[in-house]
Amino acid sequence: MTSFDADTALEDVSPGVFEGRVDPAWRIVRGANGGHIAAIVLRSMVLSIDEERMPRSLTVHFARVPKEAPFRVQTAVERSGRTMSTLTARLVQEDKLIAFGVAAFSLPRTGPEFTELFMPEVQAPEDLEPVADREDFPFGRHFDVRRALGPLTPSPDNPAETGVWIRLREPRALDHLLVTQLMDAWAPSIFVKLGEGGGGAGVPTIDMTYHYREALPLDGAKPDDWYLGVFRTHTARGGFIEEDGWLWSRDGKLVAQSRQLALLAR
Repeated sequence: MTSFDADTALEDVSPGVFEGRVDPAWRIVRGANGGHIAAIVLRSMVLSIDEERMPRSLTVHFARVPKEAPFRVQTAVERSGRTMSTLTARLVQEDKLIAFGVAAFSLPRTGPEFTELFMPEVQAPEDLEPVADREDFPFGRHFDVRRALGPLTPSPDNPAETGVWIRLREPRALDHLLVTQLMDAWAPSIFVKLGEGGGGAGVPTIDMTYHYREALPLDGAKPDDWYLGVFRTHTARGGFIEEDGWLWSRDGKLVAQSRQLALLAR
């Protein structure tokens, strides 16, 4: 079992109710990384639904900074139709709401297919230097990361775009839980424009939505495969920014998309 699986593990205490603990190893600045909390929320939903139905979307609202302490998650199947189900989940600590999630699950479906999105051309991860660990940032030690897009020196003239090859250091097959984590495991793209912290006190996420575009695991995928995450911010207004993300398999398959709203704190 990887540390990711151990630290997102949940104990089933009653129907639709689970307990776990936020581990300090996933701390970023003030508390656990949002992608880590979102993965826990998604795991509670996966445990509450027919395993043939896979997640297609997940939105998580982050109400409070999580403590490195026990938590409880309560899920509800709000509706389950012939092919689609809607679930919600509330993660609480000390009777206070930490995160609230809503997700759509579905059976496999077919329909017309096209794409106007294509993976950017970047150097192979083997040709790039790994991002060095930081002693004050235990969260980063879970990942092998190689910068693939974006400048190294922040400047207001830079487009707010970054891209990294990323994978867990402990080999693990990609599933929807790991996708949820990987899409929120790199520094916000606004940092390349305004500097670390967004030029202020940080960029805490208000809400984040994931759209899962592929059945997982991918055919032929290996536990040590690399995935390319690309992230862009287009607008800062009124103290808020958005960030769009795309996660690609190495052969150019779009695995997932994300969008988050975040505070640009001063």
